[in-house]
Amino acid sequence: MLSGIRLGAKQTLAVGFIVIILSGTLLLMLPISNKSGDSIHFLDALFTATSATCVTGLVVFDTWSQFTFFGQLVILILIQTGGLGFMTIAILFSMVLGKRIGLRERSFLMEAVNSMQISGVVRLVKHILIGTLMFEALGAVLLSSRFYGEFGLWESIWFGIFHSVSAFCNAGFDLMGRIEPYTSLVPFQSDILVNLTVMALIVIGGIGFVVWDDLFRNKLDHKNYSLHTKIVLLSTAALIAVSTIIFFMIESEASMKGMDFGERLLASFFQSITPRTAGFNTIDTAALSEAGSLYTMFLMIIGASPGSTAGGIKITTFVIIGLSLITYFRRFEDVNIFNRRLDPSIVRRAYFSATFYLFLMLAGTFIIVSSQNMLIEDALFEASSAIGTVGLTKGVTQGLSEISKLVIIALMYSGRLGSLTVFMAVTEKRCIRKLRNPEDKIIIG
Repeated sequence: MLSGIRLGAKQTLAVGFIVIILSGTLLLMLPISNKSGDSIHFLDALFTATSATCVTGLVVFDTWSQFTFFGQLVILILIQTGGLGFMTIAILFSMVLGKRIGLRERSFLMEAVNSMQISGVVRLVKHILIGTLMFEALGAVLLSSRFYGEFGLWESIWFGIFHSVSAFCNAGFDLMGRIEPYTSLVPFQSDILVNLTVMALIVIGGIGFVVWDDLFRNKLDHKNYSLHTKIVLLSTAALIAVSTIIFFMIESEASMKGMDFGERLLASFFQSITPRTAGFNTIDTAALSEAGSLYTMFLMIIGASPGSTAGGIKITTFVIIGLSLITYFRRFEDVNIFNRRLDPSIVRRAYFSATFYLFLMLAGTFIIVSSQNMLIEDALFEASSAIGTVGLTKGVTQGLSEISKLVIIALMYSGRLGSLTVFMAVTEKRCIRKLRNPEDKIIIG
């Protein structure tokens, strides 16, 4: 209940994220959060809290240089809460306290983790929490072992934990300002352990909780995988492989110039994964070729899997739209995949979600370009990164105007919830008309 109004599942998620963001904003404004000992501007704190909660990674300050250990801890908690979803965290506390999980809470959970059915959703959440702890702990150990030679014992442990959580949640926040501000993972560009660990965490966090559960139950028996799992695994693998080849070819004389074959292959592999909402970079994003920038935006728009820590229109939406186009060109009546026919309502939902997503991205780009002197390609890149909750940047976020910051904040928020969820949160009530208008035709194309 909120002021006598009973909120639906999508509205509760939308409001809940706002509450978490505002709480994080107030904490980051405290002098104890900032190394200068002074409070930062509300809008800058709001930008940082939104970026962390919405697991984006766009920053107006270098995280290490600006924030104390307390401030970094606040950011890490926001990342973890935003990555798992606040409803998942709330249910964790309910289970610890022994409280009963009612039907309403289960329906909210189903919405939060994109489960296709309400039965077994609490069990799914338990698997999510255990799996998250295991993967993040393993990632932290591996990264800490590598960072030890650079930063010493306690810093290496903290750096390992921070970057493991940030990678798994696809957040892109880093503490490498300890070496050089705004450098991300460029100092570890050729480090195989750091690269492979971060990439693995990104992919595992990005395939989605429902896929985890399916793999947990069916192990390697791929014949029993759900249609959703088959589409996510196959399309993810194909997109990573193809993108690695593309970046290897087009960036040889640009951002990867001067690298040997092995370094270029590793950088291309990393670059094929990180734009799909992770936000870390091992090459200078501003040095990308025009083709590389355009393809990176393409990957940022696609994103990863529904019900994951990632953003974008989601890879299933991309696949459905592609299949529907093939179906139309071949004059088939149904959209089919893996010997299954997709419900037409799913195809309509995919088109609406992608269209509304692109509308928000272009509208945000227009406002940014209109409000300050910025190249349209830079504005489009930042808007794509924000709504895709990616965090890659051309290095212009530190010079954003107040209006542009508000636009990026709104895009990050919309991207984390999902454009369709934002729309439906505003229009929760569905009007069913008893009478339908007469059918007519118009000319298309």
